Order: sequence, then structure tokens, then C-alpha cells
Amino acid sequence: MEDERQARRRAYQERKLERAEEEQRNLALGNPGDVDFIGLVRAWRQENVPTGPAQSMASETSTEQPKICICVRKRPISEKEKSKLDHDSITCISNSVWIHAAKLRVDGITKYLDHSNFNFDHAFGENSSTEDIYQKTVMPLVDYVLTTSGGRATVFAYGQTGSGKTFTMGGIQRMVVEDLFMLMEGADDYGKDEDDFILRSSKTYVSVSFFELYGGKVVDLLNEKRRLQIYEDGKGEVVVSGLEEFEAQDADQLFQLMERGNALRTTHATDANDTSSRSHSVCQINLRSKNNSKLMGKLSLVDLAGSERGVDTKSNNRLRRAESAEINKSLLALKECIRALDTTTRNQNNGAAHVPYRGSKLTMVLKDCFTSKLAKTTMIATVSPGASSADHSINTLRYADRIKEKKVRR
Repeated sequence: MEDERQARRRAYQERKLERAEEEQRNLALGNPGDVDFIGLVRAWRQENVPTGPAQSMASETSTEQPKICICVRKRPISEKEKSKLDHDSITCISNSVWIHAAKLRVDGITKYLDHSNFNFDHAFGENSSTEDIYQKTVMPLVDYVLTTSGGRATVFAYGQTGSGKTFTMGGIQRMVVEDLFMLMEGADDYGKDEDDFILRSSKTYVSVSFFELYGGKVVDLLNEKRRLQIYEDGKGEVVVSGLEEFEAQDADQLFQLMERGNALRTTHATDANDTSSRSHSVCQINLRSKNNSKLMGKLSLVDLAGSERGVDTKSNNRLRRAESAEINKSLLALKECIRALDTTTRNQNNGAAHVPYRGSKLTMVLKDCFTSKLAKTTMIATVSPGASSADHSINTLRYADRIKEKKVRR
């Protein structure tokens, strides 16, 4: 019996040493946290993830941009998460996203992983760059707006506060500006046919408006944050009264205007993020005819306010809780409007699909992006990789999945 006791003690000491060594290896790899859960995630990946760079890149799909394109971006684990000993709990494989939620069985001791899987048009892992996302999801929209008279394209960045959506949108804004002017000038330089390239720099000018929706109020970020009013006229057109448009002569001028708008956005510290975006920002790039200023096309870049669960706002003051309630209400209305863009629904109703754009001010100001037959939409859902954010990441992916639900099933 004494020999058995000594053997158990030796086995325990060996296991303790192995765990300490494994913990040091995990720290060296930048993935601290519970050794057992990290081991379970690693074992799952070894069994299910193909070797090579394909595991973190989006799958190759058709070059034709769908009416609704949904993609997911997983950012690298942050230093703040490492300091909390938070481990990586999300895996991107081709166009699928897997969340490995850490759980304990009823005995309170045995550890296991609860795997949740979602499929989208694209899934970008931590090794993917913003340029990868832009080329697959946003660049086709720039081409579409420039080659389609009256085309409307909208890009949304949605996700938990702190998940990297504002960072992603900032990179996309810069690339859109560069490509927009390059393509318009190239249409003249290379003499493309009118049918191939309707909007060109010799016939079209570019203007931008930039406003935010915060706490039920709409303010112009490029015009001293003046308060704006939203009306719907007798023809059913939504008018943002007082919104200023600024013409941009080149890419640098347009980008400077966008940078100025971004710098004036409303942010506040929350439990989840020290500089959380508390407003929805809408940057509208308008393409107008030089002859009569008629709107020929529009590209809207929308950086949504960071979503939060009720548990994330428990220590917030009344104002912060009211902000979160208003944000969640507008996000719900947005989801229903994007789903209404589904082609099948539109055909079943002979082109008269109901779009509930009056559900919030956000959806009202974007009405033409939802109701136009020439509208196309991309949503980029961003997720945090930390295990402590697993529940929130699942909520983000469910939101994106329900938007795509009708298209996936047809």
C-alpha cells in the first residue's frame, strides 16, 4: 500500500511538472490561460484543421458579389487578454467559424469544450489582413457602384466592443478612397466603353457626408457637430435636413475629410473597452454628375456602435445603460432590414418586399440602401478570440447568421 501511495505521489509530481512546462510553452507562444482547456483546443485543431495557410484564410468563391455578403473576422489575441490569462477559443477554417467554449461538467471538476459552428461567405482568421478582407468583400462593391447607374452599396462593421471593427473599417476606408479615384481616372486614361464604366472622373465628381447617430440624435461630424433632423417627404424619400456634403478633388482630400469625421466620433469607457464607440457612424461617398449634380451612385461605410450584453453594463451609470439599450434596439432593426434585401422575398412579393426601415433612425437614413433594387450589402462581423468573450462571440455570429439565414437556405 505504501508503494502505491509513493507511486501516486510521483505521478502527481510528474504531472505537475509537465503542466508547469506546458504553461511556459503556452506563454512563449502568446497563448496563456488554463492549460487543460488550451490542450483540448489544440487537440481539436490537430484533428480537424488542415495544415497550411488555408486554415486562416477565406475560401475561394465566385467572383460575383452576392446581394448580401456576410463575413467574419477574428482578430489576434490582445495583450489585455493575455494579462487576464485568457486563451484563444476561436478557429477559422475556410468559410466556417468554430467557437470552443470552456465548460465544466456537473461534478465541477471535469473540463470539456462546447463547440459551436457557423458558416458564412468568408471567414478570416488572425493571420488575415484588412487588405484580404477588402479584396474579397468590399472591392467588388466599389466596382459595382462605378459600373451600375444608381447603384447603392453599403458596408457594415458589426461586433462586440473591443473586437476590432473600428480598426477594420479604418483600413477599408483608406483602400476605398485609393481605389475609387484610381478606377475613375483609369476609365478616362484607358478609354473604357460607356457601357463598361458609367462613372468616370471627366463626368462625375465625388462628395462625402459624415454623420453619427448617438442616443437618438443625429449630428453632422463634418459641420461642427450640428444637430440634424430626419424627415420623410411626400414622395417617400428620407431627407436628412442640414447635412452638408463636401466635394473631394482627389484621394488625399477625401481621406482627410473621413479622418476628421472619425476623430470626432463619440466614445466612452465601458467595462469591456476603454474607448468604446458609442455611436453609429455613417460615411456616405456620393458620386454625382458634373452636369446636374444628380446622384449616380452611393457607397455607405457604416461603423456600428459596439454591441454589449446586459452583464457588460451592470456597473455602468444610467446614461451608459440607456446608450446600450438604444444601440441594441437599432441593431435589431438593422438586422430585419438587411434580411428584407433577400431576392427570394422580393420575387415572392412581385418586387414589393416590406422593409421595416422605420424601426430606427439608423435604418431610416439608410432607407435607399435597403429599398433600392440596385442595393448590395456587405457585413463584416468581428469577434474577439478570448475564451471570456465566447458567449458574446456566439451572439455576434448568431446575429450575422440570422441575417444570412434566408439566402443560405434557398
